[in-house]
Amino acid sequence: MIIEQLYDKGLAHGSYIIISDGQAAVIDPARDPQPYYDFVEKHQAKIVAIIETHPHADFVSSHHEIAQKTGATIYVSKLLGADYSHQTFDDGNEISLGKIKLVAMNTPGHSPDSICVLLKDEQGKDHSLFSGDTLFVGDVGRPDLRESVGNLTAQREELARAMFHSVQDKLKKLHEEVLVYPAHGAGSLCGKNLSSDLSSSIGRELKTNYAFQISDESEFVKALIQDQPFVPKYFGYDVNLNKQGAASFEASIAAVPRIASNSVLEKGVLIIDARPQTDFRNGHIYGSINLMDGGKFETWLGSVVGPEEQFYLIAESVEKLEILIRKAAKIGYESRIKGALTPPAQMIETLEEVDVDDVRDLKELYTIVDIRNTGETATRRIFPGALEIPLPELRERIEEIPTNKPILVHCAGGYRSAAGASIIQPFVNVPVYDLGEAVLTF
Repeated sequence: MIIEQLYDKGLAHGSYIIISDGQAAVIDPARDPQPYYDFVEKHQAKIVAIIETHPHADFVSSHHEIAQKTGATIYVSKLLGADYSHQTFDDGNEISLGKIKLVAMNTPGHSPDSICVLLKDEQGKDHSLFSGDTLFVGDVGRPDLRESVGNLTAQREELARAMFHSVQDKLKKLHEEVLVYPAHGAGSLCGKNLSSDLSSSIGRELKTNYAFQISDESEFVKALIQDQPFVPKYFGYDVNLNKQGAASFEASIAAVPRIASNSVLEKGVLIIDARPQTDFRNGHIYGSINLMDGGKFETWLGSVVGPEEQFYLIAESVEKLEILIRKAAKIGYESRIKGALTPPAQMIETLEEVDVDDVRDLKELYTIVDIRNTGETATRRIFPGALEIPLPELRERIEEIPTNKPILVHCAGGYRSAAGASIIQPFVNVPVYDLGEAVLTF
């Protein structure tokens, strides 16, 4: 038996390939199916099953594409209401995979249709749990993402209660030696307290996971609901896209319009400029948003730009542009790209660099906008009295920013403030400064 975890750091997403006796099952595959094809070819196996633990909110899955190419069966809970051909997989259902079995466990809480997959080894012993977004290392899935999307919707309190019973009635009853393989690690927005460890055991979670320590249902519901991170704009879009089944990854990538750098851009369409902050500051197109490439580009793209919006994508080179298109496709946003291009020759808009010493000594001369998340600002206020507007809400709340002073934007380390300053600049008639990495010295 082989268990392989494929981990995408950008989305903190873990998917899995299980092989037994030449047969392979893929659990919660990422948008690009090629790594799964390559792995099974290397091990001379055939994909016969694809399991979706729920319709994911934070990435687009390739389950539909893999099934079309390989003829494998997709297994999902009947509660998902999938629009593609599938086999229902709920409590009591089993998949025989070579010499092992995969057993379905309905574990609502993160979503009404969530399942976990219990692997029974060649001796019929409970070996490992592929826990999807139900159980993470140190956390359980947030319950507030299905209030208005999906085949079934539920209020967060209802799902939090369901999660309590999934933990108490199912997960706690598994043997302590059962290994835990979650769909996400630290950095994912599908929970609030995820460990950077990418696997665990039921025994470890019994001892260290706060969700396993609370035996009172009301206390559990309160603890689970509070302090959850923000919900990116794209999450509901991806739930519905995964319920339908996404189009072919490579075909969708190829369909993105690559346009000449001197093309006339349609007015009113967003421009996402992914070049480094210094390049953007020295020259950019009026109204463009500086969303730099980085470890979380796709998450921030889907947090700042809504799934109903089209946008132009600018990168410093053709090679970088191709990388960013593929990142956008991980959340289903390749279809939103109006045109992808390298920098035009004439970009006359600039952003001034702030005098950090001036900020340190004369803070009162600026309107300071803190665009960190609410959990961050509650923990530490870098500039007491600063106006707090999280980056995902900034485009909708610019009118709240006073314009009687120059505006200084900061985050925790400089990445988000570059985007924030660029968002604000076109809408005000005073200088806008990005404190950038200098915030680390305050």
